[in-house]
Amino acid sequence: LSASPKVMVLLLSLLGLAAAGKLLVVPVDGSHWLSMREVVDFLGQRGHEVVVLAPEVTMRIKPSKTFGMKMYSVPYTKEELKKEFQAFFHFSFEQGSFLERFVKAYQGIKRITTFGVSSCGHLLQNKKLIRYLEENKFDAVLTDPVLLCGAILAKHLSLPSVYFLRGIPCGLDFDATQCPRPHSYVPRGFTQLTDRMTFLQRVKNILHDILDIFLCDFAFQPYSKLASEFLQQDVTVQDLLHQASVWLLRSEFVLEYPRPLMPNIIPIGGVNCAHKELSQ
Repeated sequence: LSASPKVMVLLLSLLGLAAAGKLLVVPVDGSHWLSMREVVDFLGQRGHEVVVLAPEVTMRIKPSKTFGMKMYSVPYTKEELKKEFQAFFHFSFEQGSFLERFVKAYQGIKRITTFGVSSCGHLLQNKKLIRYLEENKFDAVLTDPVLLCGAILAKHLSLPSVYFLRGIPCGLDFDATQCPRPHSYVPRGFTQLTDRMTFLQRVKNILHDILDIFLCDFAFQPYSKLASEFLQQDVTVQDLLHQASVWLLRSEFVLEYPRPLMPNIIPIGGVNCAHKELSQ
């Protein structure tokens, strides 16, 4: 685990062997940022110029000596954001049938999506900030694609992008990388299945894909509309996800089910929030 940040620095730099580079970071708030922050701090300590782009209202994203920050206004308060985050994650610990949990997930994702799309819309409408990004000649974009604003900016700025993620709902990461996802041993979300399934369990796994398509249609399509309006061309969610140069996947097969990987998908299990050395 101690070597993982060094490997990520090598992958993220994309800037040659000697010169320090300029990295634009478009994070996702909450626990997503806690995992990414360790990498961002390390890059700043190694001499790279790192600029983190974040809304003025955040839960976890704070200034640091190791990176600069550019902030933009959003039309909601910290109290409203905190309330929605708590409501969204609360359902994960509740018991109930699949249908009950699915409905709660739908409601929670819909509310969180509203905040994410609103924040992204205000960023893209901030002409002064967009002009700053255009003029500062960044070398790459590091972002979490669970919210697609960073991907939209990477496409606008024509920059290589590195996706740092735990996963994307509905298998969009598989689709974007044209990675196989066989129903026979890759369980879908909410199924509580393992990688060893009976015939009926595989049928259940297939049926969950139908619900996933419905779930992701409203969660991600608003970003397609935002991107199309901002870039002045028809842009799909797959277009935005497909452009990634490298996918840094915070996953480890020792703890999770095996799955196929494409050449530009790099597992970096163990980088979840700030790691600490374990006692003997």
